[in-house]
Amino acid sequence: MGVNLKAIVSHEPIDFEDLKGRVIAIDALNSLYQFLASIRQPDGTPLMDSKKRVTSHLSGLLYRTVRLVQIGIKPVYVFDGEPPELKKKEIEERREMKEEAEYEWEKAKREKRLEDAKKFAMRTSRLTEEMLNDSKNLLDYMGIPCVQAPSEGEAQCVHLCIKGDAWAVGSQDYDSLLLGAPRLVRGLTLSGTFELSIVHLNKVLKELNLNREQLIDIAILVGTDFNEGVKGIGPKKALKIVREGRLDEIRKELDFDFNAVKEIFLNPKVTDEYRIEWNLPDKNSVVEILCGEHDFSEDRVKKAIGNLEKSMREFSQKGLSEWL
Repeated sequence: MGVNLKAIVSHEPIDFEDLKGRVIAIDALNSLYQFLASIRQPDGTPLMDSKKRVTSHLSGLLYRTVRLVQIGIKPVYVFDGEPPELKKKEIEERREMKEEAEYEWEKAKREKRLEDAKKFAMRTSRLTEEMLNDSKNLLDYMGIPCVQAPSEGEAQCVHLCIKGDAWAVGSQDYDSLLLGAPRLVRGLTLSGTFELSIVHLNKVLKELNLNREQLIDIAILVGTDFNEGVKGIGPKKALKIVREGRLDEIRKELDFDFNAVKEIFLNPKVTDEYRIEWNLPDKNSVVEILCGEHDFSEDRVKKAIGNLEKSMREFSQKGLSEWL
């Protein structure tokens, strides 16, 4: 879910043309959950193959990635590893919320309330190990690089940017700013649901007259994936507290380890063991996994991969240094 800093973080609207020639590290799970939530039938039922296996994530991954590459963006998908211990409570709460949403979804379907049904269905999305493996295999066959993070995917995205292997993080969440991402691109959905914009960390810190540690302090007060926020404190109030130097008095009343949460953002678990390389797609393997295994339209898939291959050939004429 990430931390809500929208009220105090300035966004700069951009066009996709501004991202042409850029390597963007994309939080894979963030994207896959978007696909699972949005690519559904009118009653909220996700896309499925003949064996009743969910395929919404594969559809979204194929067509969005092809369009990003056609625009001139070089995506790198980063997958989560083992979550930090402090996140496990949040994961359990999400599981309970999904179970409640599933009950309401079924009830709305029985009562023919399609609008409510789709609303509740969007909250039930689950990613299985099989779905994750299919997603990684599809990207590999498409010639798109994947990076396996040892822990939080967004932290690894930031690490790629800091090392110079990516230009920006692509995510809807603000966590990457707390982790030190120089640039955050929001709205890569191509759907019009979210405005395409960029957030520059240095600009945000300058405007707020803060350093990154203070921005992390604000986020912890508001609430992160690793701690509940302080009741009654939103981004603007948290900003005022930090600016006025009142953080210590509030920390005395907290029932969680403030420093432990902060440490996750200051010293995240990342790895240098990855390889980023774009290749021409393996058309036959893409057709096999999507059409042979999951009943996708062969004509549509072949057309999409043809467009991808054309764009990839254009990429291959340039050195990687031109895309950073």
